[in-house]
Amino acid sequence: MDSVSKDEHLRLLFSEFGFITSGISMLPLLRLAEKASCVSDITILIEGETGTGKQVLASAIHKLDPKRSSFPFITVHCGTITEALAESELFGHHKGAFSGAIQNRRGLFQAANNGTLFLDDINDLPLPLQAKLLDVLQRRMIRAVGSDSESPVNARIVAASNQPLLPLVAENRFRSDLYHRLNVVKLSMPPLRERTDDLEGLLISFAARHIDLYPRITNVEPELLRFLRTQTFPGNVRELEHAVERMLFHKAAGTSLTLADWHAQSQTGACDHQPDVFCEAGTKLWNAIIQDGLTYSDAMSRLEAKLLEAALGSGSCTRREIASRLQTSERSLYYRLRSHRIG
Repeated sequence: MDSVSKDEHLRLLFSEFGFITSGISMLPLLRLAEKASCVSDITILIEGETGTGKQVLASAIHKLDPKRSSFPFITVHCGTITEALAESELFGHHKGAFSGAIQNRRGLFQAANNGTLFLDDINDLPLPLQAKLLDVLQRRMIRAVGSDSESPVNARIVAASNQPLLPLVAENRFRSDLYHRLNVVKLSMPPLRERTDDLEGLLISFAARHIDLYPRITNVEPELLRFLRTQTFPGNVRELEHAVERMLFHKAAGTSLTLADWHAQSQTGACDHQPDVFCEAGTKLWNAIIQDGLTYSDAMSRLEAKLLEAALGSGSCTRREIASRLQTSERSLYYRLRSHRIG
């Protein structure tokens, strides 16, 4: 099999599990992921911005694992685990271990036994839980809450972080020993703005997922691709997928996705007479930078502080709801509030 055929085979292999790429920029990542999938006990760390497809890649690795693919793939959302219930959630508990423990319960490590445990947003895991996780990874033993004995656990660990962990280690926000224990194989997911050669394939693939509701899309007009290559996509692949669904909903006819379709979906819910608040904010921020001699970093920090103050001052949302609206964890929200000395 020549190199071109091998590359195409690799793309098709991962596309079967929902990970779509058609260009050459992602091939080194796929080669490494495929190699890691075949080493069933090796720990994998996936770093990348929110929405880049870290969970899709982790699931594909699990399904390609010849040893573990027939066993469960269990996801742990580290940012949502409360410290009080974490041990019970992860390691299980025995009946009567605490108030409300009316029966024995398996933890997520046990649920993933022989399969894969995917630790999503591990950068949000509280420090006390990081120590417990490190102990389990080193000894491969767990103790259920209320139990006097330990039991072995056999699960591949794939961890994902929506920001680089090494700077967090330097800031003492993430344990260095746990980082090195997780960082056996590192897969760095690029943001969508660095995957412009994948845009056409992603658009057509996302459209095909809705073939039962909308007419088939066969191609993407060059004008739309040129426009999308200039976009930053803060929500990455996830943002693009949702946009495609809106495009299909508003599309009147035709089998091509066009720039007009994009503009139609992006204006959903907007009224022509409403001002563009982001344009206004950008103009005012730029004027402040010029007048006050602010750096870009200082300006963005002040803008974030004002946004958080406005969110808290509205009185209409709890901090949990604010974190959800900002698509971050409560832990990250509290950290940002502390860094700005708010609340």
